[in-house]
Parts: sequence; structure tokens; C-alpha cells
Amino acid sequence: MPERSRVGDPGVVADAAAGDAGPAASTSAERRARRRTRATSASPTAPTPGNSLEPPFWRVKSLDAMTADEWESLCDGCARCCLVKLEDEDSGEVHFTDLGCKLLDARTCRCLDYRRRQRRVPDCVRLTPEAVRSLSWLPVTCAYRVLAEGSELAWWHPLVSGSPDTVHEAGVSVRGRVAASELDLPIELWPEHIARWPNRPPRRSRR
Repeated sequence: MPERSRVGDPGVVADAAAGDAGPAASTSAERRARRRTRATSASPTAPTPGNSLEPPFWRVKSLDAMTADEWESLCDGCARCCLVKLEDEDSGEVHFTDLGCKLLDARTCRCLDYRRRQRRVPDCVRLTPEAVRSLSWLPVTCAYRVLAEGSELAWWHPLVSGSPDTVHEAGVSVRGRVAASELDLPIELWPEHIARWPNRPPRRSRR
């Protein structure tokens, strides 16, 4: 049975170019590694296809070359990474659940205390370009993972659509799909909430 272990998400990031790597993710099955995803729309200064003749930054810059604002704007606000994850103590396989972190607002898909999340959740993992390339459990829809693998951002990503709502409209976010908060259930019942959808592409196609 999966042992209590929460793996986090791509949350904040310090300026990657500045070399702030942040705490490294532990690989121990005993570890509770939770991460928070910041629900943000496109950065006001980030070039987008509709307002600049220049190609968007995510097409011309590597993850390592992005500024702090550009890096954070890559987060689509889906909050999939804010779901509790369980690591199998024997195989090391990570399983998503439909349980939300204690700091997740399941309606808005935002962290309730983003600035202090690492104080309140000491094992909250900070994403960096290096971490993105080494973490195998990032959701398949995660922009950090998508770009690291050389693919293009989906139409519903706020940087592409120009709207923070498309991530919800496309069925990518966790809105309406979080069964409960981790605080609502004893840890013994968490395995009953293992779900596959958090690590699958959305079913809805572009409208």
C-alpha cells in the first residue's frame, strides 16, 4: 500500500537565472513532499502572440534563461500539483489523489497562504529548471514539463489564450474535482482516493 508521502508541484520560483535552486526534493518514501502551484495568469509584461511582433519568451528562451516573472507566469494555475500524492514504499511509484493540500482553495485553485507556504509546509518543494528536468511526477499538462520536453504550450494556457479562465474551461484545473482536504480524512484513508485524471490530458478539445 502506498505510504504517506506527498509530492508537491511547481510552485514559486526564484529567478532561475540568478541561480536560486531552492530546496531539493527528497526521494525518501517517508518524506511528505508537497508542492503548491501558484494560480497566476500571464505576466503583464510577458509578450504574447497577440500584443507583440516578437515571438513569445517561452519559444525563444530556455527555462534557465527566463526571468523570475517569466518563470512564474508559466504556471497555468491548474493546482494539480497541489493535490496530495502518495509514493509506494516498495516500487517508489507516485500516485495522484483527489485530496487537496491543506492550503489549497479548491474553488479558486489558489494557495491560501502562498507567501508563507514553505513556512507552514516545510517540505513544500520549489521548482527550478534543474528540478523540472529531474522530477518524473510532474503532471503531463504542466507547462514546465511540456517546455522541458520540447513541446508547445496548449491553447488553454493563460499565456496563449490571454485569459486565466481557459485552464478551467478546458477541464485542466482541479476546480470541482477535489474530493476533500487532506485535513478532512485520516491518512489511513488517503489510498482510497488515488485517482488517474490528475496526470492525464483534458478530454475537452478547443471550443
